[in-house]
Amino acid sequence: MELLIDISRKSFTVGRPFEPKIDDNGVQRLDRKTRAPLWAAQLVVMDDRGADTIVVTIAGDPPHLQQGQPVTPSQLVAIPWSRNGREGVAYRAAEVRPLAAAKSA
Repeated sequence: MELLIDISRKSFTVGRPFEPKIDDNGVQRLDRKTRAPLWAAQLVVMDDRGADTIVVTIAGDPPHLQQGQPVTPSQLVAIPWSRNGREGVAYRAAEVRPLAAAKSA
């Protein structure tokens, strides 16, 4: 089950830029449907209640982002998982775009 996240009142900043998502054998993971390579980035999420850090996965070519750069994920979903007595939440986005710089007057 995928749960779409409302990001309208949240801001996102890059904590760690995209890196290949690697399996236990050191091979980059691929998307099950498209076979595109998977990439993961650490994002800091802030809202009126505080901040948290999540790791967001995308498929395909990752954008070139810098630590501290404001970004916007599109179609961000939370995917609850459970395996071998462990459980958690994985985050996936269709893409993560840099925020456009504000133009000074």
